[in-house]
Amino acid sequence: MQQASAMAPAASNGALQPFAHNGGTGRSGSDKSYIPNKGKLWHPNRMKIGDIISVDDTMQRGYQYKLVAPVGDVQCAKFKPYFSPKEMLRMGVFEGKYCTDCSNEFPLDWFEEAKFSNRPDPSINYFGVKSRQSLTVWQQKGWIFGRDPRGWFQWFCRYYLGRRLGEIDDIQIKRWRAFARHAGQVRANCQPADVFCRPRQRQALLQWSYDPLI
Repeated sequence: MQQASAMAPAASNGALQPFAHNGGTGRSGSDKSYIPNKGKLWHPNRMKIGDIISVDDTMQRGYQYKLVAPVGDVQCAKFKPYFSPKEMLRMGVFEGKYCTDCSNEFPLDWFEEAKFSNRPDPSINYFGVKSRQSLTVWQQKGWIFGRDPRGWFQWFCRYYLGRRLGEIDDIQIKRWRAFARHAGQVRANCQPADVFCRPRQRQALLQWSYDPLI
């Protein structure tokens, strides 16, 4: 991932707090952060090529996949995500309700500072606003592909770990590239460094691993 340091909305009173990419503290929220303890917890340094990941969560059971690429080896000419899944969860995405039942699939350190909640809470989001459509809408629109019933971010998490699915990967990378239009809209309508401009669109950019602080 790239290096950056920026400021972003962090509280309803308009105060700003820093998030330093690859090492910052992000939004405070320890009262809403917890590690959902379910089954085996992976140590981040022990996941390696050849490992078989078994999925057992509320939306998917009996699914397994093999890691065939090094963890984090995702950058290529067509796909340059700005944040890792760990960083996105730490900053605050999807109202704190994404991956709360997936701690037996992903590395433990993804959960240690993640912003989670036992119910959807827009205030957990980095920009403090809701910016997503329901899973039902995604299903109705045909936006769910392959073996990832939660959508694009679940695909990204598994791709980041080292799973590869060929055609499905190509589809999801093309969808990520198409989302760049939202960054163009923010640049066209907001003054530089005005992070309060278009917060929903900025939150959406974060949830697709784009830099929302452009």
